[in-house]
Amino acid sequence: MQEPGFIYSRLTNPTVAALEEKLATLEGGRGGTVTSSGHAAETLALFPLMAPGMEVIVADKLYGGTINLMGKSYRKFGWNAVFVDTDNPEAFRKAVTEKTRAIFIENLANPGGVVVDLEAIAKVADEAGVPLVVDNTMATPFLCQPFEWGADLVVHSTTKFLSGQGNAVGGVVIDSGKFPWLGNSKFPSLSTPSPEYNGLTFAETFGDLAYTMYSHAISLRDLGCTQSPMNAWITLNGIETLPLRMERHCSNGLAVAKFLEKQANVEWVSHAGLESSPYFELGKKYLPEGTGSVFTFGVKGGYESGLKMLESVELFSHVANIGDTRSLILHPASTTHRQLTEEQRIAAGAGPEVIRLSIGIECVEDIISDLDQALNCL
Repeated sequence: MQEPGFIYSRLTNPTVAALEEKLATLEGGRGGTVTSSGHAAETLALFPLMAPGMEVIVADKLYGGTINLMGKSYRKFGWNAVFVDTDNPEAFRKAVTEKTRAIFIENLANPGGVVVDLEAIAKVADEAGVPLVVDNTMATPFLCQPFEWGADLVVHSTTKFLSGQGNAVGGVVIDSGKFPWLGNSKFPSLSTPSPEYNGLTFAETFGDLAYTMYSHAISLRDLGCTQSPMNAWITLNGIETLPLRMERHCSNGLAVAKFLEKQANVEWVSHAGLESSPYFELGKKYLPEGTGSVFTFGVKGGYESGLKMLESVELFSHVANIGDTRSLILHPASTTHRQLTEEQRIAAGAGPEVIRLSIGIECVEDIISDLDQALNCL
């Protein structure tokens, strides 16, 4: 702790450190901590903030696995997740209590098409004196940099768009370096002496690097959710093409959404780039370069038609991942959100008729042709 350096690969590694530095730079943050997965990043982000009996306010429109992680598994830690209406910043404000230690949102929510009012929720977090943690996986720093809108911590599943081809599992937590940890009694992990490091106080010793240093020295040391150097190297290579890929993802995604909006077998399309979307204006504000390529639509005929759609596509791959160069299709109600209650599935935008698409970078005419023939099979 007296000198920077690489002492043990569970804590630090040169290749992993290169990825951490690059991701922190892309997000405009002060420091980063790479993890073994996106889920690990979510847990690592909250670990310095939470304690048994404390609460995290969570948007209800999230990836189903995150809802399950926070709503069920975190209870074993004594952490309580309070779910609120994603679309209502006032609901976040009303949920704040003396036990609140963080607010967690996805700025472009999975399964897609939902843009969160970052600035408004950041104001709530600031007034409550707690960090706003934003999952920026779906947008990437190419489309949105949450720190510019008041976020304090950003997490990613680097498995997705950052890596780009679904070939390296990983996550990251990035710190803005701006949250006032020093002397803050809500967060004793950072503001009080650490016996295992001879009474060192992270906020006092490391200043704006306090959170990142704690994440390496304590969180990674004890939780062990370290990313392998090989996966870090693959992700570093993937990031080199991020701008080119995201431009193509976004243009293809919007073209496909416009096509689906006109189809007789489609009840609705949820893509923030469509003028019909209730999130169109928020999309223009927070994601001016494009509103991503992961979105949902509803097929007529409900659950059975959704399953039939999956069986009928040929170009699309039926997998649970997103952010791949290849186009992917999923029926959330029977897969990623299956473990949730029906009420939770509907709140998360994963009803029985919902199909989620992650549009790749193939020729857009080929993508549309495949969806067209699949819809004609319903």
